[in-house]
Amino acid sequence: MYRWYVINTYSGHENKVRQNLEHRRASLGQERAIRQIVVPTETVQEVNKENQKVAVERRTMPGYVLVEMDLSDESWQLVKGTPGVTSFVGAENNPVPLTRAEVDRLLKRESASKAGAAAAIAARPVAQYTVGEQVKVISGPLSDFSGEIAEINEDAAKLKVLVSIFGRETPVEVGFDQVKKV
Repeated sequence: MYRWYVINTYSGHENKVRQNLEHRRASLGQERAIRQIVVPTETVQEVNKENQKVAVERRTMPGYVLVEMDLSDESWQLVKGTPGVTSFVGAENNPVPLTRAEVDRLLKRESASKAGAAAAIAARPVAQYTVGEQVKVISGPLSDFSGEIAEINEDAAKLKVLVSIFGRETPVEVGFDQVKKV
């Protein structure tokens, strides 16, 4: 009977262990014993050095890999003998399978985060402003300054606002969420 098990690996080597395990499964003819090998990940939004949001895939359980397998002596030895695998989670010689609820939670989070990231990338923020409109900066080092919108960059969700500093018009780049209409 196929059940999901968790194997402990060296942290940071999860993908390498998955590749090694897939290779050993094929070379030892154990495709029927091991169905799936999954490194649990989620897609999150991060801001890069250019202040742009990018989707990044991050491991949700560092140091662990999920394996759906029919546990037998041969399949147990195949997994235990894979380079980078330290142990099964559970008893020493009797791994404990995950419950259906645990598997659903771990695997649905992964698929939902990937679907959510795709939707977030597809749904870019739309500028609710026009060039020449007066706005007030509400956050950042220039908060409480008012100015006129000179340029709109919808791809980066940024505005170039001409703010009067010491009697001079100075262009300042701010995000859509850093200003409000006056």
